[in-house]
Amino acid sequence: MSALFRRRRDVVDGSGTTGPARVDARTKNLTKRLKPGEIAVIDHEDIDRVSAEALVACRPLAVLNAARSTSGRYPNLGPGILLEAGIPLVDDLGPAIMSVREGQLLSVEGAEVRSGATLVAEGTVQDAEVIEANMAEAREGLSTQLEAFAANTMDYVRRERELLLDGIGVPKVRTSFEGRHVLVVVRGYHYKEDLAMLRSYIREYRPLLVGVDGGADAILEAGLRPDMIVGDMDSVSDKALSSGAEIVVHAYRDGRAPGQKRMEDLGVEHVVFPATGTSEDIAMLLADDSGAELIVAVGTHDTLIEFLDKGRSGMASTFLTRLRVGGKLIDAKGVSRLYRTRISTWQLVLLALAGLLALFVALAATNVGQTIFGLSGAWFDDVVNFFRSLVGLAPSAPTT
Repeated sequence: MSALFRRRRDVVDGSGTTGPARVDARTKNLTKRLKPGEIAVIDHEDIDRVSAEALVACRPLAVLNAARSTSGRYPNLGPGILLEAGIPLVDDLGPAIMSVREGQLLSVEGAEVRSGATLVAEGTVQDAEVIEANMAEAREGLSTQLEAFAANTMDYVRRERELLLDGIGVPKVRTSFEGRHVLVVVRGYHYKEDLAMLRSYIREYRPLLVGVDGGADAILEAGLRPDMIVGDMDSVSDKALSSGAEIVVHAYRDGRAPGQKRMEDLGVEHVVFPATGTSEDIAMLLADDSGAELIVAVGTHDTLIEFLDKGRSGMASTFLTRLRVGGKLIDAKGVSRLYRTRISTWQLVLLALAGLLALFVALAATNVGQTIFGLSGAWFDDVVNFFRSLVGLAPSAPTT
């Protein structure tokens, strides 16, 4: 066991941790108001990487999970991320923990959670050994998840083949994608780092910026303005929605669009896009069908484990969308390795030196230039003779 894991286990198993509770069954909603020094109370089976990183960024004293942080369905990444960050994790506490009031003072002592002298719930402390055992069990069951993933993929093909193959159902939008680069930003894995690496690319190519739900706020945080926002609008701020970007509300296949009422309440014009799958999928399909030349993805999913780590069957649509737009799609990390600015620093230096040399030659060919050089030579002689006189040397011969 690493020293970090031993240290954090001592914290949980020792004198305990005490702080006010922040309670929400949806982790992404909780992280919007969770503050450092508070205790996060969630009901999240199979904590995924994005949720864990969002919790780590909030710096809570501990995370208390009503559900199992790793169910054994697949080797999810979240528990290990929390433990590596030094945040105690107690899971499988049961529904009783969700009855805790917002702001109620809780004490975490080992696997026990108390409010004052009252035992609220008892679960399982997630330490290095427990996580390692859970991961081994989950890897054994991975084949079952692969079979389910394949079945979901085929089901998605049957339901959305017209959209995938012919683009039937893609709404008309006012934003012109034709021949443009499009940057699709999802608030997912390492999106901040990816955006930072793409600064030069954005400055030079001026791609259309499409924020997927909270990705629109990520664009604003980077000092940029989104051209379009796509999603069910449950995790994007009013500031982003009022930024002037075109709004595309992701709806269910039957036409129900939970985010539409919010747009109507804000008085924001919007277009509804009914489709199965995730909002990042329909953003890419929309860009592809509208004639985008290149689609650059920030914070999206790349690997099979990342697809499974999202924890929902709808990720099959993401896999198929990648196949549909694959000829145009580039991951942001790939762009950062492949892309270089067209004019390097050394090229600029050489260009400046060449300009100075050309100026020198041009001046030398004119009477005015020769006079300037003569005066410069006399001034230089005076400076040299001044320093020679300081050390007792005879004056040097004048420069002709």
